[in-house]
Amino acid sequence: MAGTIEIQALNVTRGEFTLHVDRLRIEAGEIFAILGATGSGKTVLMESIAGAFPFNSGKILLDGKNIENLPLQQRHLGILYQDYMLFPHLNVYDNIAYGLKRHRIPNMEISRRVDTMLELFSIEHIAQRYPGVISGGEAQRAALARALVLEPEILILDEPFSALDPTTKLAMYDLIRNVHEQFDCSIVFVTHDFHEAQILAHRVGIILDGQLKCVVSAESLFEQKHDPDVMRFLGRPYVLNERVASA
Repeated sequence: MAGTIEIQALNVTRGEFTLHVDRLRIEAGEIFAILGATGSGKTVLMESIAGAFPFNSGKILLDGKNIENLPLQQRHLGILYQDYMLFPHLNVYDNIAYGLKRHRIPNMEISRRVDTMLELFSIEHIAQRYPGVISGGEAQRAALARALVLEPEILILDEPFSALDPTTKLAMYDLIRNVHEQFDCSIVFVTHDFHEAQILAHRVGIILDGQLKCVVSAESLFEQKHDPDVMRFLGRPYVLNERVASA
């Protein structure tokens, strides 16, 4: 079952950087893109949703429950980081099974779930291989399987396609769509790629310099009028009084 995310007056400081999100709601079953340049705060927002560190102020609610009061195992989140973070000392099978073992799932159920994931992601042939000897696409499939084997309500992806070649990237786009349909989960993904945000997401939130500037439908990303900073980020001229502002 897909989950909801609601952010209220959030302020998070990491070193000299501060993230501020006044209000954001991600609906159950939605694919939501967090779009912004490098260093804008995209990953800080993602990790805030995951509960990676305390907030200065504000709240993040998962299905109406404050994550600061929720133990990790009750947050029903699956996370895929940009570098996949597969354990190098575990083979693919044991990487996928890791979270199930931590949750003390019975061995027969672990075997059933892992086998299902291996088949779903077409990685049965690498089940006994280690992360250092598999391809980038295979590593990403294995990491996705590890995140989804716990049947999360919300799947969070940190720039999941940036290291892939164009052909593998297109295949992964299709895989994410299939994951969304088959697992009935909400998906939040971080990206700096306009095209990626448009073709995968229902809505897009744009973050610049630690501020959530706007949230728009993916299809209208380049059609709506935005403030000057967002317009520049999108590579569009800022229109003032129906004329392009001159220098």
